Amino acid sequence: MSFKAPESLSEQIAQHIGDQIITGKLKSKERIQELKVANDLEVSRGSVREALLILESRHLIDILPRRGAMVAEMNRANVRALYETYIILLIALASKVAGTWKPGQLDPLIEQLQKMRAIANSTDPEAPERVVKAGFDLMRMAYPLAENPYLEGILEDLQPAIHRAYHMALTVDNNALSYSMTFFGQLLEGVVKREVPKVEKALKEYGDHLLSIMMDALEN
Repeated sequence: MSFKAPESLSEQIAQHIGDQIITGKLKSKERIQELKVANDLEVSRGSVREALLILESRHLIDILPRRGAMVAEMNRANVRALYETYIILLIALASKVAGTWKPGQLDPLIEQLQKMRAIANSTDPEAPERVVKAGFDLMRMAYPLAENPYLEGILEDLQPAIHRAYHMALTVDNNALSYSMTFFGQLLEGVVKREVPKVEKALKEYGDHLLSIMMDALEN
């Protein structure tokens, strides 16, 4: 039986604030006042301070000298850099899995894709957000197959910032959900067939598509 430590209070606070940033309740460059958060959540300022450091490592906030913490800005340059980096890392992950998977190892990923399709086809108003979260879970299922803890660590650090961008894309593009499901199907098919060029093509096209949506949204 493996031991799993419960989430620390600081992690719980970071999750709470992070969700507000991802969903847009906290806007770009909005200040996060340590004392106010501590009073609102009835926790110590030390726990809030640790939570803010966690959020900074996940690229959701910036902590500036003499100005404190504020929500990281989402501008065209930042989003472009984020997507370009993330897609390169996903190509490395998916390509490694495509070249090394063993019989039976992809079964959980295929089952996860089927669950995502069921969610996407449901009438649940929260379906788009649930699909996004399930997509990240699908990515995490691939980590052990790649056997690269450094790649896993970097992808996990970038995941909240990418989630934030995904959330915006889903709110401005009605076709984002169906496009995402098509992408996941093509990606997993390429991995199953060990067709690395197909995997790279699917990821690049998906990244370009989402980036285009984000650029238009930020411009307008």
